[in-house]
Amino acid sequence: MVAGETSGDLLAGLLLDGLQVRWPALRGQGIGGPQMQRRGFEAWWPSEKLAVHGYSIEVLRRYREIVGIRRQLRDRLLADQPGIFIGVDAPDFNLDLEADLRAAGIKTVHFVCPSIWAWRAERVEKIRRSADHVLCIFPFEPALLASHGIDATYVGHPLASVVPMEPDRAAARRALGLDDADDVVALLPGSRRSEIEYLAATFFAAAALMLRARPRLRFVVPAIPSLRPRIEQLAAASGIAPHLQLLAGQSHAALAACDATLIASGTATLEAALFKRPMVIAYRMQAISWLLMRRKRLQPWVGLPNILCQDFVVPELLQDAATPAALARETLRWIDAKHEAPATIATVHTRFSALHQSLQRDTSRLAADAIEKVVAR
Repeated sequence: MVAGETSGDLLAGLLLDGLQVRWPALRGQGIGGPQMQRRGFEAWWPSEKLAVHGYSIEVLRRYREIVGIRRQLRDRLLADQPGIFIGVDAPDFNLDLEADLRAAGIKTVHFVCPSIWAWRAERVEKIRRSADHVLCIFPFEPALLASHGIDATYVGHPLASVVPMEPDRAAARRALGLDDADDVVALLPGSRRSEIEYLAATFFAAAALMLRARPRLRFVVPAIPSLRPRIEQLAAASGIAPHLQLLAGQSHAALAACDATLIASGTATLEAALFKRPMVIAYRMQAISWLLMRRKRLQPWVGLPNILCQDFVVPELLQDAATPAALARETLRWIDAKHEAPATIATVHTRFSALHQSLQRDTSRLAADAIEKVVAR
């Protein structure tokens, strides 16, 4: 297995739960993170090695290292062939690897369909060459892939079965030492080092503006251990460190506890939607990366909750629009709505509850069923 970044590690860990029930003697090896390693996965490289940000410049800076890892992994798997290879997300890394392995007779499964319905539609040809089967986390994807001759199964989104339909805000607040009456904003600037560099200072500047307008606001910031020192440094430079509660990971606790979240575009936005939380989605990156990505967009939305709802349920502020003033203004609108327009918050809750229900399946079992069929071919 190969899982890149924090989100891929989480998905792969949940997938391993189902596979280990089906095959108790299963041995997993490759590239993974702490969630996978807790299930006994042997990580030859940590998943954070694949965490890159943007579309060109950032990737090019680390191109040699990442390609070197992929070459070493490919050679190792070709020399000692596994029963099956499962690439979890990270399509830029995994699809080329899967193509080489499949050409050598190794069966391949790709977990999480690349978002060809949102951007980079040309990837469909690479998927067809690379994957014997695709496990899809969104219900409309198998039909789309079938129209291109690619076998696929809808397995639901694993997180939809992990996050309760009605998260316990009061319990989360007690666990974090927050009062029920507090107005709480969760700041989630990303899980990649480069995202922290591009977004954290802007998020903290927005938080400073919010504090001026609402001095009693409380902020919680989940931070993975490797990024905590840099986040602490940026928070201190912004002058709002005393007003932040920095958490050791615990993104789900932060989302359960908050009234609204200012959040980087990515998988975390779907997690926020599963927690039924109003959000402001933001993203910034190196300018040339932004230009290249924008040209390949196929839909007007970037955030997963809006894409899946086919509507701007929550605001998106991207690149030059993601200024501290704009982020503060839009986030405070959700806080004000909590007190002055509860029907607005209720509408978001209703939309995200319907989304949650559409994604809730027995993912581990359905994925194991599909993988078993591939193995048996």
